[in-house]
Amino acid sequence: MDEDKRKRLRAAGWKTGSAYDFLEMTDEDASYVELKILLSAAVRKLRQERHLTQAQLAALMRSSQSRVAKAEAGDVSVSLDLLIRSLLTLGATNHDLANLISASAHP
Repeated sequence: MDEDKRKRLRAAGWKTGSAYDFLEMTDEDASYVELKILLSAAVRKLRQERHLTQAQLAALMRSSQSRVAKAEAGDVSVSLDLLIRSLLTLGATNHDLANLISASAHP
């Protein structure tokens, strides 16, 4: 949103800010959410690069296709553990994971 619009809204009594402001998230909360989003996107990207379906990845992980779909969608019920396990199953290295985590810390 451009600054002029923000000023007009404030003058009319509206508050402006980000979703993080609205949800009153701490910097740590926001970083955690950003990390999960980044890891979720990485799962989808690596799976597609490996030409695997969600069902095939699920079979490799001894999980379900719906769980993989939730992981890729960044569903709140998906743990970091599942995201990292998915990436490792797809062949990501510890170095790859470190790079992803580092990227989330420096947008």
